[in-house]
Amino acid sequence: MSTLRSEGWSVRPSFVPGGPTSDVSLWSDDAGLTQIAGDPAVAWQTPWIEIGAVQLVRSSRAMALFATIDSVRYCWRRHSLHDFEAWREVVLAHGGSVTRERRRAGVWAVVAIVLLASFGGAIAAWFNRGASKALELSDLRAVNVTLGDLPAGWYASSNPILAYLVPPGGQVYAATPTTTTPATNSVFDKAASIFQTCLGVSNARDRIYGAAGQQPDYQVSSAIYATNALGGAEVATTSQYYATTAMVHRDATEIRQASFGSCFAVSSAAIVLSGFGLNAPAHPTSSNWRPLTFLHGLVRGGRVELAVPGVTSRLELVVAVIAVGHYEVTVNGVTSSWSKSQSFFNGVVNTMLSRVSSTSARSV
Repeated sequence: MSTLRSEGWSVRPSFVPGGPTSDVSLWSDDAGLTQIAGDPAVAWQTPWIEIGAVQLVRSSRAMALFATIDSVRYCWRRHSLHDFEAWREVVLAHGGSVTRERRRAGVWAVVAIVLLASFGGAIAAWFNRGASKALELSDLRAVNVTLGDLPAGWYASSNPILAYLVPPGGQVYAATPTTTTPATNSVFDKAASIFQTCLGVSNARDRIYGAAGQQPDYQVSSAIYATNALGGAEVATTSQYYATTAMVHRDATEIRQASFGSCFAVSSAAIVLSGFGLNAPAHPTSSNWRPLTFLHGLVRGGRVELAVPGVTSRLELVVAVIAVGHYEVTVNGVTSSWSKSQSFFNGVVNTMLSRVSSTSARSV
């Protein structure tokens, strides 16, 4: 095989802490894959035998190369399709896969429906509170996790697994007087069926996905953050504001059920897998997770094994729901090592709990 030399790439994460991530050149030959970056230029060469799960993804105007090296999943991106066919041959020659990027807009639309329907599947009680709405929305935005809350080494991810579950960061979903029960959607229906069967609740009585719920006034998500520490992990939060605390209290009855955390994790995993075009396994390995918290408030969580294409390491999807006052906050995470990351996720939950417990929004 002749040497393939290609310029104009970016890489995430960097090969070394604080290392270059743009103006990257990639070379491929029989020996391995070489990245050249930085000023002065530094070369990192990795033999093919040490590279796993190679994947080339093509979109309409760009391409991305994924590979796992020393248990770290790297992504190189290039805003050009020049020499795509040459890279296609390289990837296939080394046992990799070549695919087209799936459109995520449809999945995000489904997620928006699911999260707005979570803790509310019926028409919302809509209150016209004038200027107080701006304060409520401002408080809600301030609840979510930010990069400043996280240890060094975390970054906003450009291609996260959680993108199939969490809507775009900062986008506000607001209930209106015309908000109605979500239209029939196969992904939503499957997730709802999985959750209701697991929890042993009928659709008519289910407040999470079913007809007994209510819409939040507002919903907004954080960006999705990732790290190579902790064995590799992702985290994001979604916050919802409800018009009255009584609405949250009614949801709390279902959230307190013994198997809620595990069942919610399994249904969330079904949504993630649908984004990869996969069906949820019939009997996933899941468990409840009761985060260790230091403030009063209802918190329930769960974990479930998650196998996604292109990732050889064992993953778990981690979820936790916080219900306090006017707020319901969902913490979503992906980890390849629960033993290394449990204390981190506990910390995120406590940060969210402290914020909803001290917000300026008053009970009505």
